[in-house]
Amino acid sequence: MSRRIELLLSAALAQACAAVGPDHTPPTAELPAAFLAAGEGAAAAVPLVVGTPDLTGWWLGLGDDQLSQLVERALAEGLDMRTALARLTEARALRGITAGERFPSLDARLGYEHRRESENTPLGAFAPETDIHSLGLDAAWELDLWGRVRRSVEAADRDVEVSVEDAHAAAVTVAAETARWYVELRAFQRRLAIAEGNVGLQEQTLALVTSRRDAGLVGELDVAQASANLESTRSRVPTLRAGLRTAENRLAVLVGAAPGALRAELTEARPVPRVPREVAVGVPHDLLRRRADVRRAERALAAETARIGVAEGDLYPRLSLAGSLGLASDGAQRLFDSDSVTGGFGPAVRWNLFAAGRLRARVDAQVARAEGASLAWEATVLRALEESENALTGFVREQERRAALEAAAAQSRRASEVARAQYTAGLTDFQVVIDSERATASLEDELAVSDAAVTSALVALYKALGGGFGEL
Repeated sequence: MSRRIELLLSAALAQACAAVGPDHTPPTAELPAAFLAAGEGAAAAVPLVVGTPDLTGWWLGLGDDQLSQLVERALAEGLDMRTALARLTEARALRGITAGERFPSLDARLGYEHRRESENTPLGAFAPETDIHSLGLDAAWELDLWGRVRRSVEAADRDVEVSVEDAHAAAVTVAAETARWYVELRAFQRRLAIAEGNVGLQEQTLALVTSRRDAGLVGELDVAQASANLESTRSRVPTLRAGLRTAENRLAVLVGAAPGALRAELTEARPVPRVPREVAVGVPHDLLRRRADVRRAERALAAETARIGVAEGDLYPRLSLAGSLGLASDGAQRLFDSDSVTGGFGPAVRWNLFAAGRLRARVDAQVARAEGASLAWEATVLRALEESENALTGFVREQERRAALEAAAAQSRRASEVARAQYTAGLTDFQVVIDSERATASLEDELAVSDAAVTSALVALYKALGGGFGEL
């Protein structure tokens, strides 16, 4: 019998060398050799080059020290990042709980019991009352014969890596959001300055028309048109100021401060950060390595694959060892006598022989979860490719739009000057002046918006390409 038990344990230990359940194999994806939009941007003002991009601290490339400081503050002090890091700490702690199942448990006990037996029982008549003092240690250990616990720890390790990638994704989003709202703030400052400048020019136009009316050269209609044009432009100023305050408040919240806390340091107007002379975008296959959401989906798939082994482990018997060693006595003064020693040791096997198919169904359910995680990874890869292509296209096309607006705004300013001069000389109708001033104001505002949109499109491109951050 002892020989049979020895052979059984040897076979079990040999089986334990290979844990139940499948091993995770990193998935692969067939991606295009290059981004489609990259070729379209070869002739853009800021061309896209197929190089190896260094996206670590990409905001530094925009050349704005205040933007860099705000991004660093948001990454270090922002509530979104602190929340993501707290979840990472939680995942690491939960992994420690799971890993503890690999080791024996040891409990210490100290007790006292006063017991009274019924005198109407055979033994109670001789010892109706007793005092029991006890002191000892209890140990238990489940031998991980089939690798169920190892698969649990493996799944917990992958869960920690999922939380790491969640924190990386949060960092990518926080950096991009901070940069985007900073660009919005600078754009609102510029648009506000343009609007206030146009108000000043139109006030001069109104003064000119008023003096010509007083001289009897023009009628009241020209004065009314000039006044209406001025007030129309002036009405845009409050809206732009509101947008400016919204951007300030959003930036404050992103860095973990109360709305309005950054107003003093952001009051001084600065230009919209300019994009570098060229932008390296790499190839689509780089997304598998750089995108935090793609890496997260792959780690989640690895975790679900490991849990298949956990579910399969429940199909096999569990062998545990338990033992106790202690002292017990009916009097505290004799507790440490040699005759007070008590203890025991022995193995135990537990095997669920019949569960009406529940255990096998759990395995099937976990296999389906792993398949779903695999499909989620594929969907994440395609979404990453889609976002990158759209960001590339948006960056290239916005540059084209900005170039056209810049040329149109320059011509419109020239047309306004000519129209005002001709009107002063009495060579043209005042409606021409009004139309040219309106067109100029609109084009200058659109140009300011497009300037910001080019930089924002570059920020969106950096976010789509994955950004770059170190260890957390």
